[in-house]
Amino acid sequence: MNDKEDHYSQYKYHPFTAQGYYTPASGITHSSTSQLSGSAEMSNGYGNHHMFVSGMQHRFSAQMHFQKMPAHNVHSGMGHNHMINPYASQTTMSSPVSMQSSSGTSLGANVTSHIQKQLDMAQTSRMSSSPHHHARVHATSSRSNLSSALNIKAGSTNSINNLSDSRTSVASHTVAQEQPERAADWTSLDLGGMMIHNLSKELFRYRFITSLYLNHNNLTTIPPEIANLRFLILLDLSGNKLSTIPAELGLLTTLKELLLFDNELTFLPPELGQLYQLDTIGLEGNPIGEPLPSLLQKDGTMGIITYLRDNCPVGTPPADREWIELDEDSSNKTASESITIMCYNTLCQKYATPQSYAYTPSWALSWEYRRDLILQDILNYNADIVCLQEIDMGQFEDYFKVQLAHLADYEGVFYPKSRSKTMNEYERRQVDGCATLFKTTKFRMLEKFNAEFQTIAMQRPDLRQSQDVLNRVMVKDNIAVMTYLEHIGSGDRLMIANAHLHWDPAYCDVKLIQTAMMIEEVERLLSVWQKTHRTEGKQPTVSTIVCGDLNSLPQSGVVEFLSQGHVSADHDDIKAFNYEPYSNGGLTHKLSLKSAYSHVDVMDFTNFTPTFCGVIDYIWYTTNSLSVAGLLSHVDRDYVAKSVGFPNAHHPSDHIPLVVSLRPKQAPTASGPRKVVF
Repeated sequence: MNDKEDHYSQYKYHPFTAQGYYTPASGITHSSTSQLSGSAEMSNGYGNHHMFVSGMQHRFSAQMHFQKMPAHNVHSGMGHNHMINPYASQTTMSSPVSMQSSSGTSLGANVTSHIQKQLDMAQTSRMSSSPHHHARVHATSSRSNLSSALNIKAGSTNSINNLSDSRTSVASHTVAQEQPERAADWTSLDLGGMMIHNLSKELFRYRFITSLYLNHNNLTTIPPEIANLRFLILLDLSGNKLSTIPAELGLLTTLKELLLFDNELTFLPPELGQLYQLDTIGLEGNPIGEPLPSLLQKDGTMGIITYLRDNCPVGTPPADREWIELDEDSSNKTASESITIMCYNTLCQKYATPQSYAYTPSWALSWEYRRDLILQDILNYNADIVCLQEIDMGQFEDYFKVQLAHLADYEGVFYPKSRSKTMNEYERRQVDGCATLFKTTKFRMLEKFNAEFQTIAMQRPDLRQSQDVLNRVMVKDNIAVMTYLEHIGSGDRLMIANAHLHWDPAYCDVKLIQTAMMIEEVERLLSVWQKTHRTEGKQPTVSTIVCGDLNSLPQSGVVEFLSQGHVSADHDDIKAFNYEPYSNGGLTHKLSLKSAYSHVDVMDFTNFTPTFCGVIDYIWYTTNSLSVAGLLSHVDRDYVAKSVGFPNAHHPSDHIPLVVSLRPKQAPTASGPRKVVF
């Protein structure tokens, strides 16, 4: 993006329009008659700049609004790229949508607060038809504020440099967020009242724009490339000649205001139902068909968004995820049967609320619908070992355990989070935890154990003396389920650690300490269980697999600890806290672990929502005894580009399942190499 940065850097900060709309010294002359490819040049004494607006044959003074950039933390996509009229069979109204429009048409006798808001905002919009109205109003306001600021006494902390937009982030997530590219000192653009006929696609390269005014022009279409403006909060298309708007507007999940007053719209694309943060949709002055006018009158913007979301047609499902064959260990080509591991956070029923997943249709968010898709995923991938996180006790015991035993010969163990100890039986059944299932035709379970991080910290005198342990670690009730399996054919052993770490990014230290305690428990239990289950003659090979939702990005201390075997005491994730004995020598472990997906850069994400898209789920294995034979690749990227997040009709969780095939390595013996068979 260096070319963009160089281009944007030509815009200078002007002290007399601080936090306002930039006013160039001269106007813009556009003599081209091209519809989409032409660009209008702006000269302001600092150099020539492009507003990328075509279809103009007149001269005007362009003004741009630049406000301090709020940290919009968003990652979004789009569900379906088709334009249909879902209410074609409904009664169509030729009158504007409001109860009482400026033309005198009426919808009913009672003016609700929602309709009154429409009328008031539409009237305000109609008074904003002059060129660059919003820029001029803001510039006037800024000069007034500047004049007041100049009278502040010396020594005051207030100055024009402290002026900023009062908006805050419109979305956040537990782990990480996408940030808009900072390429200019302005984030709002006013092209209103210019009688523009067409928009060049170049306009939509300015991804950092948060407010775009295209009101009171002669636009008849909006290019679908508007979906590139992923950080838009306000979009004003009022007073044009639009009979349709692109379904791609449903990608702009940060939108809070979508003003469409006084156009020619008869319906809205159902993809707008994904705009879960929308506070206001302006429809007054459009011949919108039922049931939208009635919904607007009764429930306002939320009523329309909910209706569109729940009635949006299901699009084409994504292509099957590709299975990638690997040859990590070329010397092991003759090794026999591999084992497959599946890791899957299923999104617990109680966490999948309409408030948290407002972009998902209610029918697709229902547990009955998602439960069946989750079961189908498990059966389709048919892994030898399945590690589930965020599944509650009742659903595991009553549904998954029964169905998987009956349909695919799985047996499993489940442990809930520590909070279940203080609850009655009814409440306990709703507590989520981790479940590990295995094919009874391949494995038998020798041991199982629930590693409760609260309990482990409490039982260690060296840890519980730390105030940070008491106040940060022991108040989190996360767990890791340990199972010790024996392969029926070979007698070799597998230690499986299935974990779900704390979610909050403000507690990266807690995640690291939880991981350290988990690995210490793995090492301790391996020592104990190997002695408990001794065999006569040759000793079996013991391999370790660590997997789960670690809520940690690839650059985190958790991943560094697992992959490198060590994290220093001055690591950014823990250096601000006192975690004796870790604060002295750092954190170490003796297992030789490697992430199965570290061999190829194929995973774009394991968790996908409008506010986050990243890798936080992992499958780790011991490299001295196992190698990667194959793995399940990323989700269809074209499909993801048209989605705002999961869950949706095709993906029942906000996480995707990981599936890896691991091949046992040959182990040398006194009589020569022997084959380890899994």
